[in-house]
Amino acid sequence: MYDKVPTGLDRKETEVYRRLDPARLPKHIAIIMDGNGRWAKRRHLPRVAGHRAGVTAVRSTVETAARIHIPALTLYAFSEENWKKRPKSEVGFLMSLLSRYLKAEVPTLNKNNIRLEYIGRQHELPEDVQERMAWAREATARNSGMVLTLALNYSARSELVDAFRSMVNAAAQNGGLAHLQIDEDTVGRHLYTRNLPDPDLVVRTSGEMRLSNFLLWQLAYAEIYVTPTLWPDFRGLHLLEGIAEYQKRERRYGGLNHGDGHAPLETSSALHERKT
Repeated sequence: MYDKVPTGLDRKETEVYRRLDPARLPKHIAIIMDGNGRWAKRRHLPRVAGHRAGVTAVRSTVETAARIHIPALTLYAFSEENWKKRPKSEVGFLMSLLSRYLKAEVPTLNKNNIRLEYIGRQHELPEDVQERMAWAREATARNSGMVLTLALNYSARSELVDAFRSMVNAAAQNGGLAHLQIDEDTVGRHLYTRNLPDPDLVVRTSGEMRLSNFLLWQLAYAEIYVTPTLWPDFRGLHLLEGIAEYQKRERRYGGLNHGDGHAPLETSSALHERKT
């Protein structure tokens, strides 16, 4: 469909990209990165090996998204629930891995003109990790290309609680709660993602059919693409395949086209079976 291919795509990525309409690329893609533990278990490796392998998937996905000029990419890296449900040793490894990732990837982010941001309760993370995060954000702050947002110690329900608290505090300082007016725009201005458009596409790896407390407000009308690929095996090619499926859908935003209502959700594997 499109002859001009961005530089840096490999042969297979180029084949998929040529089928895309560049005028209809998602403005914001959110990814639930899942499957690190299962990836490691299948190889009889410790869980931390899956997390380590997942870094390669992050690098490939981020670079491909930047190359095709996706304006915003948000990665669900570490949920608030992770603190309670994972062993302390694994959480410690994840924090160390995050710190090393940020230090190693800043040059690549700058090379690709990517600006780094975060969402989540960052103040609850270890102090040394917060310092590394602040350093990486500052080091990429002047970049004008894609905004890469890492969801760290993130919970959608906590985000809404924080938004409501922020609205109440703002009202208390501006005439009292009697003047508090709440509508969708007001809530949106107090969310962690207030400087980003709502995601057009959310990708879930590992075949699980749930949102896992991720961007529940913002994903109200997002298209959902589920792939059985475990996160450590995910690459830029898989991202392009998700975008290709996204472009086949009619976005209704709650309305109806041709009197047929909403189409049922299909996983990428189901789509493949239907095609064959």
